[in-house]
Amino acid sequence: MYRVLITDSLSKAGLEILKNTPGIEVDERKGLTPEQVREALKEADGIIIRSGTRLTPELLKDQPRLKAIVRAGVGVDNIDLPAATREGIVVMNTPAGNTISTAEHTFAMLLAMARNIAPAAASMKQNKWDRKSFTGTQLAGKTLGVVGLGRIGLSVARRALAFEMKVVGYDPFMSPEKAAEMGIEFCSNIDDLIPRVDFLTVHTPVTPETMNLLNAARLAKMKKGARIVNCARGGIVDEHALADAIESGHIAGAAFDVFVEEPPKDFRLINVPQVTATPHLGASTDEAQELVALEAAEIMAGYLTRNEVRHAVNMLPVSGAEMADNAIYLDLGLRLGILLAQLTKGQAVKSAKLQFRGEAASKKTKLISASFAAGLLQGAVHDVNVVNAEMLAKERGIEMTESLSSEMGDFSSLVSATVVTDQGDVTAAGTVFGKQFLRLVRLDKFQLEAFLDGLLLLYRHVDRPGVIGFIGTLCGTHNVNIAHMALGREKQEAGGDALAVLNLDNEPSEAVLAEIAKNDAVTGVQLIKLPKAGEPLPWQICQ
Repeated sequence: MYRVLITDSLSKAGLEILKNTPGIEVDERKGLTPEQVREALKEADGIIIRSGTRLTPELLKDQPRLKAIVRAGVGVDNIDLPAATREGIVVMNTPAGNTISTAEHTFAMLLAMARNIAPAAASMKQNKWDRKSFTGTQLAGKTLGVVGLGRIGLSVARRALAFEMKVVGYDPFMSPEKAAEMGIEFCSNIDDLIPRVDFLTVHTPVTPETMNLLNAARLAKMKKGARIVNCARGGIVDEHALADAIESGHIAGAAFDVFVEEPPKDFRLINVPQVTATPHLGASTDEAQELVALEAAEIMAGYLTRNEVRHAVNMLPVSGAEMADNAIYLDLGLRLGILLAQLTKGQAVKSAKLQFRGEAASKKTKLISASFAAGLLQGAVHDVNVVNAEMLAKERGIEMTESLSSEMGDFSSLVSATVVTDQGDVTAAGTVFGKQFLRLVRLDKFQLEAFLDGLLLLYRHVDRPGVIGFIGTLCGTHNVNIAHMALGREKQEAGGDALAVLNLDNEPSEAVLAEIAKNDAVTGVQLIKLPKAGEPLPWQICQ
């Protein structure tokens, strides 16, 4: 008999699914202390939680019976994923349940802001009849910018089209063709989008790249009188910069459901008269609560009784033996994906082609491709891993293909990846030396041999005397240590294009990179950040 512990409120319909599943016993206990949760988990095979329960490393450690955690909702911030992974616990969420409710709330906020609903209603509550103070603006004919074209972003876009708005969208992993199919005009970068829109709504995860995505500089580039909606995650829009922009009269208003701190301690933005604010109500509908409860119960029942794995955020669909055999190639795929994501930053990715030669072709190539996709999407998609990476890529219109050959070529094993963007193709290839060493052996037309870990300084240059010495001297002057250097030449003689890859022990400043770029022989400089050598895969499960 499997026991499922439930520590937060779950709808009756969700509970009934579990209770009516043969072989499952429900242990419903709300309001437990962390220590009580830890003790209860000792007798549980699975746990379903909402946002009220926090699963810390201390609670998850040494729970040999616990097999699965299901979060009835999207966010898994209250679950320590590395700890769950180390303990071999599958973590799954319910990404689809609140899509419609969040999209509807976004549009409700958009309408309320455009028509001054909240202040007008408050005025009426004060027994006033003031029609002149609350003149709004209609949506029809206006341009809505949607940053982030995932499930919720696309749902908002569909609703905007129904309101006769023009929709322009940006997503680093959505192809222009896919966007066009949905009636969305695609922008290849956010800086091209923001000057064009009358309204802007954001639907991205919070990552280092999206934190303060809309900062003071970008707000200044928006049309005078533009309006902004954030029902995604707090921190995507710089709250203080937005308050300044509204108070200056440049931005006409904003509607926020999410904040950097929840509940907020700083109410400056909320108290600006032109701001409509709600306390994170995006998924707070009866229907959404019911849907996520039903989905959570079905996921848990399927996992425990039928070995189904749905919407996992930390699990590889392989046995321990298969993982050990393929781990080095999964690492190679991941690093090639991270590398190409940085090399194509700011470009619209259309497709990715992977080629496996020699020994690599005999491995679990679908897993390696999934690992590559996880690396490619890592900076733009929340909780991406080998389980969901290819699905998320497909949703964004990125076609992934594989080709296999048992012939070894120049290397006994080779994985080559080509990313096709709106600006051209970029190719990187890597190989495995021994059982643990990864090497970058090709970058576009250049053959070389560079370490595929840590900090990589890539610079393209004219192959002539003095360039290498210049770089070495400059790095030494600024205390930047060079651990390894690899050089690839277009021709087997001096004078053509060349590419050098320096593995660095410490990160050079922007000033150093700028100084390198000033050399008239240097045609391009880029710093690439990869995982350190031997760093475990982010989703790896200890068997």
